[in-house]
Amino acid sequence: MNNNYISVGALTRYIKYKIDNDVNLQEVYIKGEISNFKRHSRGHFYFTIKDEESRINAIMFSSQTKNVNFEPMDGTKVLVKGRISVFEQTGNYQIYVSEMMEDGVGNLYALYEKLKQDLKKEGLFDESHKKKIPLIPSRVGVVTAPTGAAIRDIISTINRRYPLCEVILFPSLVQGKEAKDDIVKNIKLADTYNLDTLIVGRGGGSIEDLWAFNEEIVARAIYECKTPVISAVGHEVDFTIADFVSDVRAATPTGAAEIAVPDKGELKKIIKQLELRSSKNINNIINYNKTVLEKIKTSYILKNPMSIYEIKEQKLSNIMDKLNNYISNYMDNKKLRLDNILSSYILTNPTKIYENKQNRYNHLIEKLEVLNPLNTLKRGYSITKFNDKVIKDIKDVKVDDNINISLDNGNIDAKIIGIKENINE
Repeated sequence: MNNNYISVGALTRYIKYKIDNDVNLQEVYIKGEISNFKRHSRGHFYFTIKDEESRINAIMFSSQTKNVNFEPMDGTKVLVKGRISVFEQTGNYQIYVSEMMEDGVGNLYALYEKLKQDLKKEGLFDESHKKKIPLIPSRVGVVTAPTGAAIRDIISTINRRYPLCEVILFPSLVQGKEAKDDIVKNIKLADTYNLDTLIVGRGGGSIEDLWAFNEEIVARAIYECKTPVISAVGHEVDFTIADFVSDVRAATPTGAAEIAVPDKGELKKIIKQLELRSSKNINNIINYNKTVLEKIKTSYILKNPMSIYEIKEQKLSNIMDKLNNYISNYMDNKKLRLDNILSSYILTNPTKIYENKQNRYNHLIEKLEVLNPLNTLKRGYSITKFNDKVIKDIKDVKVDDNINISLDNGNIDAKIIGIKENINE
C-alpha cells in the first residue's frame, strides 16, 4: 500500500495553514455586491460578495457588526476589509470581514428596492392592469433621446419588419436630473396622439445613467398612460421600475421594436396560409353543394312528382275511411242506447212503478204505527215520567217524588208514597 495517501482533513488543514500564513491574505480589501444575506440570532452576518466574474463567502462576527452604520441587504454594493482563511468543516475559503462600508451605488439600489416594493404593494405591477399590444399597428410612438443608438435601432427595425407603420419620435432627455420631468412630459404628450403603441426607453449604461427610469413620477406616468407602453431601458440584464410598471418589458430597444410591429415576412406567410385555407374551404363548400344538388336532381320526388299527390291522396282516403267508421259506430251506439231507453220497464209500465211505491209507503206507515207509543197507550198501557224523563228503573225515583203518568185520554200527577221492589229479581 502507498503510504503517501493522506486524509481530507489533513489536506484541508495544510491548505488552511498555508493561507493563514500568507501575508498577502491577512489584510485584503475587496468590493462587490452582497447576496444571500442572513443575520444570525447572535448578531453575526453571513453573506456572499460577488461581481460579474466570481463570488466569495463572507462572515462578519457580532463584535464587528455593531460598527456597521447601514442596513446590509441583497444587492447592496459594499467595500470590505478582512482576512482570508479556510473553514475546515466544508473546505471552503472565505473572508472574515472586520470592516464594511456601503459603496455609493449601493444607496441607489436601496432606493430602487424600496420604491419597487412600495409600488408593487400599491398594485402598479399587477397583470390585471396590463394592456395588450396591438398586432397590426398603424402608428408607434417613441420617447427617447433624438440621437444615439436606441432611436436608430428602433426606426431601422420597424422599417425592416413593417414599413407600413408610422414612427413618431418624442425627443426627450434620458439622463440627468431633469430627465425624469422631460420623460413624463413626453409620455403625456404622446398619449394624445392616438398611437397604437408607445416605446419608452434608452440604450445601456450604469445604474446612475438609467436612474431616470427608476423615478416614481415616471412609473406613475407609464401606469396612467392609456396607450399600451413597451419599456426598453438598457441591456438585457438591466431592470428598472419602468420595466415592471409598463405593459410589456423588452430586453433592448431593438427588442421593443420587434414586439411593437409584426414581421412582414411572417405576415406574408400568414396571408398565404389564409389564402390557401380560404381557397380550400371555398372548394369544399362548392363540392359539398354540388353533391347536395346532384342528390336533389336525382331524387325520387323530382323524377316522380305525382307520387307526392298519390301519397297525400292515399292518406286522405285512409283518414276519410276512419272518420266514416267512427261516425257510423257513434250513431249505432247512440241508437242502441235510445232503443234501450224506449224499451225500458219504466216507460212500458209507468203505473206499476207507482203501485210499487204506494205499497212500500203503506208498509212503512204500518211499521210506524206499530212503533207509535200512543197506540201502546190505547191498549191500556201508561208512561210514567219524573222530571220529564221516562222512569225505567225504581232506582230512578224515591218516596215523596212527584211523578207524571200519561194515559191514552190524559195525564195524572201523583206522589210516590212507597216503593216495592220485584221480589223475583
